[in-house]
Amino acid sequence: VQLVESGGGSVQAGGSLRLSCAASGYTYSDYCMGWFRQAPGKEREGIITIDKHGRTTITDSLKGRFTISQDNAKNTLYLHMSSLKPEDTAMYYCAASRFAPARGYCYPDQYDFTYWGQGTQVTVS
Repeated sequence: VQLVESGGGSVQAGGSLRLSCAASGYTYSDYCMGWFRQAPGKEREGIITIDKHGRTTITDSLKGRFTISQDNAKNTLYLHMSSLKPEDTAMYYCAASRFAPARGYCYPDQYDFTYWGQGTQVTVS
């Protein structure tokens, strides 16, 4: 299984970015896919997840600015970010679960996810 993120970069506060995650060796629509981020000196933070039915769960603090989508034909996951703030600066990771979530729904808890990409850096100034 390989997850490869792209689309990161530097952006001014208030701007937007779209991150992509290309999945190979994994039928990503089977269970859960999600996005996480980790800022320097901080723990990894869950952002948003999506299940095979397209249902999403997002961390409350990021509602209204971050959304997730998937392109089944391309086996690609996206993170759409808007109204970016300097505190959104972090390494952003795509993740996929190996099993159906024990809680019965997808949730941005890193312990529910097995496969991880290498990350893409987002810097907001």
